[in-house]
Amino acid sequence: MELRSLDLEAIGSVVTDADIVKEAKPSFYLKYILPILLKNRVVHFVGFGNRLSSDPIPFQLQRLRCRCNFHALQFVPKIQETGALLLRRMRQNRTHSGPLDHYLVGPFAESETKGKSIRSAKGSRYLALHLRFEIDMAAHSLCEFGGGEEERRELEAYRKVHFASLAELEKTRKLPSPAALRGEGLCPLMPEETVLMLSALGFNRKTNIFLAGAHIYGGKSRLAVLKSLYPNLVTKENLLSSSEIEPFSNFSSQLAALDFIVCTAADAFAMTDSGSQFSSLVSGYRVYYGAGKMPTIRPNKRRLADIFLKNNTIEWKVFQERVRKAVRQTKRVRSRPVGRSVYRYPRCKQCMCPT
Repeated sequence: MELRSLDLEAIGSVVTDADIVKEAKPSFYLKYILPILLKNRVVHFVGFGNRLSSDPIPFQLQRLRCRCNFHALQFVPKIQETGALLLRRMRQNRTHSGPLDHYLVGPFAESETKGKSIRSAKGSRYLALHLRFEIDMAAHSLCEFGGGEEERRELEAYRKVHFASLAELEKTRKLPSPAALRGEGLCPLMPEETVLMLSALGFNRKTNIFLAGAHIYGGKSRLAVLKSLYPNLVTKENLLSSSEIEPFSNFSSQLAALDFIVCTAADAFAMTDSGSQFSSLVSGYRVYYGAGKMPTIRPNKRRLADIFLKNNTIEWKVFQERVRKAVRQTKRVRSRPVGRSVYRYPRCKQCMCPT
């Protein structure tokens, strides 16, 4: 109650991402943030992302970061309860509990299965898909997505407002063409390409799919191809009633938390952009608590781009084989490379490995 009564901005306890350089060293926090904490007893970080370096930092600090992310941080009860409700509906009310449910929704996982036998049910399995294809992603990529001149004008206008430096760069430098960017695998996977990938991997029309993410660029018309092949595709907005989702509607981070729960608990998780922070957190959590046994699909977009460019000239079986090989190459759970996030790569001495 005392904390809620404080005007954090007035007392100088609000720290934004503009106040902290990206990948700051621990010494930066000791010099600039610790004095605020000692003086006011509280610091409120706003828009805080990638503001502590991954390396080099002391072993114990990296271990603390791991423990905080995978153990100390938990969702508040209202998010856990609604998350458990989403899981039950995705599993079609079957008495099937996933191995990560307890970590994600706490006591609500137990209440879902209390007094019931836990058994695997084929009809209750589902794939979670994070389709990173919002307008910000599309505009920033400088790629084209088949929408012609109208699309180019729309994305250019968006860049002028939201990515002013990039828009200015377009005027002063010769940047790679959309075709060159696509050939290098630097373009977001379109829904049409995602359908081809999933189909090649063997997901058929009966597959239950949970679609995570914000507003897809192009709206319902763009998603039509996904829905036509996968009629059992749903979102949290489809699964929850208006009264159930209303408490979260004005809080994007809470809506993302619900997506996180359903994606992390899924029988299989597929991402279309392995650089996405959301997908990184989901895949890292699945590695940490799933002991490397939770299937996660991380496409190699460069290899897929080459395959998609040739898909009109090869047979379906050859296409299928090439896609599966491209996905197989990114399937192995890797140890954390130097400089990479422990959230995404928890398999390291400071996190998963006993010392």
